[in-house]
Amino acid sequence: MKVAITDYQYDDVETEKKIISDSGAEIFIFQCKDDEEQLIKNIADMDAVIVQYAKITANVIQHLKHCKVLVRYGIGVDNIDVEAATKKGIYVANVPDYAVQEVSDHALSLILALNRKLLPMMASVRHGTWGYNDIRPMQGLYSSTLGLVGFGRIPQQVCRKALPLFKEVLVFDPYIPPDFISSKGAVPVSFDQLCTRSDTISVHCPYTDSTRHLFNAETLKKMKDTAYLVNTARGGIVSQRDLEHALQEKEIAGAGLDVFETEPLAADSPLLAMPNVICTPHVAWYSEDSLKFLQRKVAEEVVNVLSGNVPRNLINKSLAK
Repeated sequence: MKVAITDYQYDDVETEKKIISDSGAEIFIFQCKDDEEQLIKNIADMDAVIVQYAKITANVIQHLKHCKVLVRYGIGVDNIDVEAATKKGIYVANVPDYAVQEVSDHALSLILALNRKLLPMMASVRHGTWGYNDIRPMQGLYSSTLGLVGFGRIPQQVCRKALPLFKEVLVFDPYIPPDFISSKGAVPVSFDQLCTRSDTISVHCPYTDSTRHLFNAETLKKMKDTAYLVNTARGGIVSQRDLEHALQEKEIAGAGLDVFETEPLAADSPLLAMPNVICTPHVAWYSEDSLKFLQRKVAEEVVNVLSGNVPRNLINKSLAK
């Protein structure tokens, strides 16, 4: 059996190599994510493929001769053509239970930093200004409403951590039963209600055709001009151009962003010059604990499938039938 890692951003992949080699499979390590022709050459003959950022398009999948599974480092699988894989009978799997605490902590950190205006405070101190005049007005969290877009593992943890701090937590997720949302102490609402009522909105939904640019010029205008937008999900859920405009025109109060439409974020991006915007480099997932867990889990999933089993975390569930 042959296993490939298309690309990775970690210091090493020794954990993956050991787990896969100990199972009797051969492992091949590459760093190819943008050259489709080379990517096809690298993985066409593989029985399993581990992917980070490489785009596994329908064309790439068409060239896979006997691949059984594509495993993504992480939760989102938007760089894999799941439909094409399903048509060819190839499992697609992810690691949905990694970094749940890390991402929820990061989102909450951005939410708190924006609401407490920590960056403007620091700027005031650096410029020799003492007091609160530079940061007025500021609303107390206990009188504020937090809105969550999506209610999977991560936003459920954000909700749990935020409930003692905020007046209420609103949730929009058309795929989650309202009773379940209510059972977690949150209030199920429509997307429009979430936009108009929230003082801070935190984005946690998957990136799909239906959520691309979910936040655009029209929806951003529905938000309060005192509201903040936080995104730790996928950059494409928010139209970056429309967000920049909304911030420049003071249609919303600020933003906390760990993800962007194009990464890395350009050095001349207007977002970097805005004192009411916090940008972090797509690291909400990171801790040493989550990193070790992720690398171990992708390798164990490969071994599981090559042993003749259905993936534990299967995306294209129709193949399990």
